[in-house]
Amino acid sequence: QVQLVESGGGLVQAGGSLRLSCVASGRTFSSRTMGWFRQAPGREREFVAAILWSGGNPYYADSVKGRFTISRDNAKNTVYLQMNSLKPEDTAVYYCAADPTVIRTIAWNYWGQGTQVTVSS
Repeated sequence: QVQLVESGGGLVQAGGSLRLSCVASGRTFSSRTMGWFRQAPGREREFVAAILWSGGNPYYADSVKGRFTISRDNAKNTVYLQMNSLKPEDTAVYYCAADPTVIRTIAWNYWGQGTQVTVSS
């Protein structure tokens, strides 16, 4: 069993930055693929980014490529999402996830409770 706890959300103006963190419980974090998703009101949950256990070749949604960076610190059981050049359309609840069946879908085994990100224009 894995528990995921996100933090770092908040209110930011367009063009600003935020860094989300997700701390995972358990001793097997370093072997797990981790990801971030988001869900805006009235919309389906969508893939944002993912990172393999090794940290290499991260995956990004086209909508965030070049603006968001996913990283991990296995010593701290933590995965990060650095979000730069934020836009109002990035407003959503952001979820951390672990252990995908298929990376770019919502077929992941573990989810956090979510953290709200609001970008004002």
